[in-house]
Amino acid sequence: MTPPAKKRRTLPEASAPVAEDPSSTKQADQPSEDGADATPQADSKPKASDRMARFKALQARAKSGSETNLKEATLESQRLATDPAQLKTLHRQRDIAAHKLLKAETEEAGEDFERKRAWDWTVDESEKWDKRMKKKDAHRDNVAFSDYRQESNSVYKKQLRNVNVDMDKYEKDKKALIEKAAASGGLDIVETEDGELVAIDKDGTFYSTADSTNFTQNKPDKAAVDRLVDDLKRAEEQRLKKRKERMAKNGDEGDTTYINEKNKQFNQKLERFYNKYTAEIRESFERGTRI
Repeated sequence: MTPPAKKRRTLPEASAPVAEDPSSTKQADQPSEDGADATPQADSKPKASDRMARFKALQARAKSGSETNLKEATLESQRLATDPAQLKTLHRQRDIAAHKLLKAETEEAGEDFERKRAWDWTVDESEKWDKRMKKKDAHRDNVAFSDYRQESNSVYKKQLRNVNVDMDKYEKDKKALIEKAAASGGLDIVETEDGELVAIDKDGTFYSTADSTNFTQNKPDKAAVDRLVDDLKRAEEQRLKKRKERMAKNGDEGDTTYINEKNKQFNQKLERFYNKYTAEIRESFERGTRI
Protein backbone atom coordinates (compact mmCIF):
# COMPACT_ATOMS: atom_id res chain seq x y z
CA MET A 1 0.00 0.00 0.00
CA THR A 2 1.59 3.10 -1.08
CA PRO A 3 1.61 6.07 1.21
CA PRO A 4 -0.57 8.99 0.25
CA ALA A 5 1.09 11.70 -1.74
CA LYS A 6 2.14 14.70 0.17
CA LYS A 7 0.03 17.68 -0.33
CA ARG A 8 2.00 20.54 -1.70
CA ARG A 9 1.20 23.82 -0.13
CA THR A 10 0.85 26.41 -2.79
CA LEU A 11 1.04 30.13 -2.29
CA PRO A 12 -1.46 32.34 -4.02
CA GLU A 13 0.03 33.54 -7.24
CA ALA A 14 0.58 37.17 -7.60
CA SER A 15 -1.88 38.62 -9.88
CA ALA A 16 -0.40 39.58 -13.18
CA PRO A 17 -0.12 43.26 -13.83
CA VAL A 18 -3.05 44.54 -15.71
CA ALA A 19 -2.30 46.74 -18.65
CA GLU A 20 -3.51 50.23 -18.13
CA ASP A 21 -6.24 51.38 -20.34
CA PRO A 22 -5.27 54.54 -22.13
CA SER A 23 -8.81 55.81 -21.94
CA SER A 24 -8.95 55.32 -18.20
CA THR A 25 -5.65 57.07 -17.80
CA LYS A 26 -6.89 59.93 -19.85
CA GLN A 27 -10.05 60.08 -17.79
CA ALA A 28 -8.05 59.99 -14.58
CA ASP A 29 -5.89 62.84 -15.75
CA GLN A 30 -8.80 64.85 -17.03
CA PRO A 31 -9.89 66.35 -13.66
CA SER A 32 -6.39 67.69 -13.00
CA GLU A 33 -6.28 69.33 -16.41
CA ASP A 34 -9.68 70.91 -15.83
CA GLY A 35 -8.50 72.25 -12.50
CA ALA A 36 -5.39 73.73 -14.10
CA ASP A 37 -7.48 75.41 -16.80
CA ALA A 38 -9.94 76.76 -14.27
CA THR A 39 -7.23 78.61 -12.34
CA PRO A 40 -6.05 80.87 -15.23
CA GLN A 41 -9.65 81.62 -16.14
CA ALA A 42 -10.35 82.63 -12.56
CA ASP A 43 -7.19 84.79 -12.57
CA SER A 44 -8.05 86.44 -15.88
CA LYS A 45 -11.40 87.69 -14.60
CA PRO A 46 -9.92 89.90 -11.83
CA LYS A 47 -7.32 91.23 -14.27
CA ALA A 48 -10.01 92.23 -16.74
CA SER A 49 -12.04 93.89 -14.01
CA ASP A 50 -8.94 95.79 -12.81
CA ARG A 51 -8.21 97.01 -16.32
CA MET A 52 -11.81 98.12 -16.73
CA ALA A 53 -11.70 99.98 -13.41
CA ARG A 54 -8.47 101.75 -14.39
CA PHE A 55 -9.91 102.63 -17.78
CA LYS A 56 -13.01 104.14 -16.18
CA ALA A 57 -10.85 106.07 -13.72
CA LEU A 58 -8.81 107.49 -16.61
CA GLN A 59 -12.00 108.44 -18.41
CA ALA A 60 -13.26 110.23 -15.30
CA ARG A 61 -9.95 112.10 -14.94
CA ALA A 62 -9.99 113.13 -18.59
CA LYS A 63 -13.57 114.37 -18.28
CA SER A 64 -12.78 116.28 -15.10
CA GLY A 65 -9.70 117.84 -16.71
CA SER A 66 -11.69 118.92 -19.76
CA GLU A 67 -14.36 120.53 -17.58
CA THR A 68 -11.73 122.33 -15.49
CA ASN A 69 -9.93 123.60 -18.60
CA LEU A 70 -13.20 124.83 -20.10
CA LYS A 71 -14.10 126.63 -16.87
CA GLU A 72 -10.67 128.29 -16.64
CA ALA A 73 -10.81 129.31 -20.31
CA THR A 74 -14.24 130.87 -19.74
CA LEU A 75 -13.01 132.81 -16.72
CA GLU A 76 -9.93 133.97 -18.63
CA SER A 77 -12.04 135.20 -21.54
CA GLN A 78 -14.27 137.06 -19.10
CA ARG A 79 -11.25 138.68 -17.46
CA LEU A 80 -9.90 139.74 -20.84
CA ALA A 81 -13.29 141.07 -21.91
CA THR A 82 -13.60 143.19 -18.77
CA ASP A 83 -12.28 146.71 -19.20
CA PRO A 84 -9.98 147.55 -16.24
CA ALA A 85 -10.68 151.27 -16.57
CA GLN A 86 -14.43 150.71 -16.54
CA LEU A 87 -14.12 148.36 -13.57
CA LYS A 88 -12.07 150.97 -11.70
CA THR A 89 -14.69 153.60 -12.49
CA LEU A 90 -17.47 151.37 -11.15
CA HIS A 91 -15.54 150.76 -7.93
CA ARG A 92 -14.95 154.49 -7.50
CA GLN A 93 -18.63 155.25 -8.09
CA ARG A 94 -19.59 152.59 -5.55
CA ASP A 95 -17.25 154.10 -2.95
CA ILE A 96 -18.65 157.59 -3.60
CA ALA A 97 -22.21 156.31 -3.25
CA ALA A 98 -21.36 154.54 0.03
CA HIS A 99 -19.69 157.72 1.31
CA LYS A 100 -22.73 159.86 0.48
CA LEU A 101 -25.12 157.32 2.02
CA LEU A 102 -23.12 157.20 5.26
CA LYS A 103 -22.99 160.99 5.38
CA ALA A 104 -26.75 161.31 4.88
CA GLU A 105 -27.48 158.72 7.58
CA THR A 106 -25.13 160.46 10.02
CA GLU A 107 -26.66 163.88 9.40
CA GLU A 108 -30.17 162.47 9.86
CA ALA A 109 -29.10 161.07 13.23
CA GLY A 110 -27.79 164.51 14.24
CA GLU A 111 -24.15 163.43 14.54
CA ASP A 112 -20.96 164.97 13.22
CA PHE A 113 -19.95 163.04 10.11
CA GLU A 114 -16.26 164.04 10.11
CA ARG A 115 -15.93 163.18 13.79
CA LYS A 116 -17.58 159.81 13.33
CA ARG A 117 -15.46 158.97 10.31
CA ALA A 118 -12.28 159.95 12.19
CA TRP A 119 -12.94 157.15 14.72
CA ASP A 120 -11.60 154.63 12.20
CA TRP A 121 -8.23 156.40 11.82
CA THR A 122 -5.27 156.95 14.12
CA VAL A 123 -3.67 160.35 14.74
CA ASP A 124 -0.66 159.53 12.52
CA GLU A 125 -2.87 158.35 9.68
CA SER A 126 -5.03 161.45 9.97
CA GLU A 127 -2.00 163.76 9.87
CA LYS A 128 -0.57 161.94 6.86
CA TRP A 129 -3.91 162.22 5.08
CA ASP A 130 -4.20 165.95 5.81
CA LYS A 131 -0.65 166.48 4.53
CA ARG A 132 -1.42 164.52 1.39
CA MET A 133 -4.61 166.47 0.69
CA LYS A 134 -2.82 169.77 1.26
CA LYS A 135 -0.11 168.75 -1.17
CA LYS A 136 -2.72 167.64 -3.68
CA ASP A 137 -4.57 170.96 -3.46
CA ALA A 138 -1.32 172.87 -3.92
CA HIS A 139 -0.48 170.76 -6.94
CA ARG A 140 -3.93 171.37 -8.40
CA ASP A 141 -3.48 175.12 -8.03
CA ASN A 142 -0.03 174.99 -9.60
CA VAL A 143 -0.69 172.88 -12.69
CA ALA A 144 -0.42 175.81 -15.11
CA PHE A 145 2.81 176.13 -17.04
CA SER A 146 5.04 178.88 -15.69
CA ASP A 147 8.55 178.18 -16.98
CA TYR A 148 10.68 175.32 -18.25
CA ARG A 149 12.62 175.09 -15.01
CA GLN A 150 9.51 174.31 -12.99
CA GLU A 151 8.33 171.89 -15.66
CA SER A 152 11.65 170.03 -15.57
CA ASN A 153 11.49 169.90 -11.78
CA SER A 154 7.99 168.40 -11.95
CA VAL A 155 9.11 165.75 -14.44
CA TYR A 156 12.14 164.96 -12.29
CA LYS A 157 9.96 164.42 -9.21
CA LYS A 158 7.68 162.11 -11.16
CA GLN A 159 10.67 160.05 -12.23
CA LEU A 160 11.96 159.88 -8.66
CA ARG A 161 8.66 158.41 -7.51
CA ASN A 162 9.29 155.44 -9.80
CA VAL A 163 12.78 154.78 -8.41
CA ASN A 164 13.05 152.01 -5.83
CA VAL A 165 16.06 152.75 -3.62
CA ASP A 166 17.85 149.68 -2.25
CA MET A 167 19.05 150.97 1.12
CA ASP A 168 20.63 147.63 2.09
CA LYS A 169 22.85 147.67 -0.99
CA TYR A 170 23.66 151.33 -0.39
CA GLU A 171 24.80 150.70 3.19
CA LYS A 172 26.80 147.66 2.08
CA ASP A 173 28.62 149.60 -0.67
CA LYS A 174 29.20 152.53 1.68
CA LYS A 175 30.76 150.26 4.29
CA ALA A 176 32.99 148.62 1.69
CA LEU A 177 34.22 152.01 0.42
CA ILE A 178 34.97 153.26 3.94
CA GLU A 179 36.94 150.10 4.76
CA LYS A 180 38.86 150.38 1.49
CA ALA A 181 39.69 154.06 2.10
CA ALA A 182 40.73 153.35 5.69
CA ALA A 183 42.98 150.50 4.56
CA SER A 184 44.68 152.69 1.94
CA GLY A 185 45.33 155.44 4.49
CA GLY A 186 43.16 158.12 2.95
CA LEU A 187 40.57 157.97 5.72
CA ASP A 188 41.01 157.93 9.49
CA ILE A 189 38.38 156.41 11.78
CA VAL A 190 38.31 158.32 15.09
CA GLU A 191 36.20 157.37 18.09
CA THR A 192 34.74 160.26 20.09
CA GLU A 193 34.12 160.37 23.81
CA ASP A 194 30.54 159.26 23.28
CA GLY A 195 31.73 156.15 21.45
CA GLU A 196 30.69 157.42 18.03
CA LEU A 197 32.96 156.61 15.08
CA VAL A 198 33.82 159.57 12.86
CA ALA A 199 35.55 159.30 9.47
CA ILE A 200 38.12 162.02 8.77
CA ASP A 201 39.17 162.62 5.17
CA LYS A 202 42.87 163.45 5.34
CA ASP A 203 43.67 164.29 1.74
CA GLY A 204 40.17 165.28 0.56
CA THR A 205 39.76 162.46 -1.94
CA PHE A 206 37.09 160.39 -0.24
CA TYR A 207 34.19 162.82 -0.06
CA SER A 208 32.99 164.18 -3.40
CA THR A 209 33.30 167.85 -4.26
CA ALA A 210 32.48 169.94 -7.31
CA ASP A 211 35.84 168.98 -8.84
CA SER A 212 35.58 165.24 -8.11
CA THR A 213 35.53 162.81 -11.03
CA ASN A 214 35.15 159.57 -9.12
CA PHE A 215 31.63 159.15 -10.45
CA THR A 216 33.11 158.21 -13.84
CA GLN A 217 34.36 154.94 -12.35
CA ASN A 218 30.89 153.84 -11.33
CA LYS A 219 29.59 150.76 -13.17
CA PRO A 220 25.84 150.32 -12.72
CA ASP A 221 24.42 146.83 -12.67
CA LYS A 222 22.17 145.37 -15.36
CA ALA A 223 18.98 146.07 -13.40
CA ALA A 224 19.79 149.78 -13.20
CA VAL A 225 20.53 149.92 -16.94
CA ASP A 226 17.27 148.15 -17.75
CA ARG A 227 15.40 150.58 -15.51
CA LEU A 228 16.95 153.53 -17.35
CA VAL A 229 15.99 152.03 -20.72
CA ASP A 230 12.43 151.49 -19.53
CA ASP A 231 12.22 155.10 -18.32
CA LEU A 232 13.43 156.38 -21.70
CA LYS A 233 10.92 154.20 -23.55
CA ARG A 234 8.12 155.35 -21.26
CA ALA A 235 9.06 159.00 -21.80
CA GLU A 236 9.13 158.51 -25.58
CA GLU A 237 5.73 156.80 -25.56
CA GLN A 238 4.30 159.62 -23.46
CA ARG A 239 5.74 162.21 -25.83
CA LEU A 240 4.24 160.48 -28.88
CA LYS A 241 0.90 160.15 -27.11
CA LYS A 242 0.79 163.85 -26.26
CA ARG A 243 1.82 164.73 -29.80
CA LYS A 244 -0.97 162.58 -31.23
CA GLU A 245 -3.52 164.19 -28.91
CA ARG A 246 -2.29 167.65 -29.85
CA MET A 247 -2.52 166.85 -33.57
CA ALA A 248 -6.05 165.50 -33.15
CA LYS A 249 -7.02 168.64 -31.25
CA ASN A 250 -5.65 170.87 -34.03
CA GLY A 251 -7.46 168.90 -36.72
CA ASP A 252 -4.36 167.26 -38.22
CA GLU A 253 -5.85 163.79 -38.53
CA GLY A 254 -5.78 163.94 -42.33
CA ASP A 255 -2.81 163.73 -44.69
CA THR A 256 0.52 164.92 -43.32
CA THR A 257 1.88 167.77 -45.44
CA TYR A 258 4.89 168.72 -43.32
CA ILE A 259 8.12 167.15 -42.13
CA ASN A 260 8.45 168.86 -38.75
CA GLU A 261 6.77 171.44 -36.55
CA LYS A 262 8.61 174.36 -38.14
CA ASN A 263 7.57 173.26 -41.62
CA LYS A 264 4.00 172.88 -40.41
CA GLN A 265 3.92 176.46 -39.16
CA PHE A 266 5.35 177.67 -42.47
CA ASN A 267 2.67 175.79 -44.42
CA GLN A 268 -0.04 177.28 -42.24
CA LYS A 269 1.37 180.73 -42.89
CA LEU A 270 1.28 180.11 -46.65
CA GLU A 271 -2.31 178.92 -46.41
CA ARG A 272 -3.37 182.07 -44.60
CA PHE A 273 -1.93 184.31 -47.31
CA TYR A 274 -2.40 182.35 -50.56
CA ASN A 275 -5.38 180.02 -50.08
CA LYS A 276 -7.76 182.55 -51.55
CA TYR A 277 -5.66 182.68 -54.74
CA THR A 278 -5.01 178.94 -55.10
CA ALA A 279 -8.49 177.67 -54.22
CA GLU A 280 -9.47 177.04 -57.87
CA ILE A 281 -6.20 175.24 -58.64
CA ARG A 282 -6.53 172.97 -55.60
CA GLU A 283 -10.14 172.12 -56.46
CA SER A 284 -9.08 171.20 -59.99
CA PHE A 285 -6.40 168.89 -58.64
CA GLU A 286 -8.91 167.23 -56.34
CA ARG A 287 -11.37 166.70 -59.21
CA GLY A 288 -8.60 165.41 -61.44
CA THR A 289 -9.34 167.83 -64.27
CA ARG A 290 -6.75 169.64 -66.28
CA ILE A 291 -5.88 173.22 -65.62
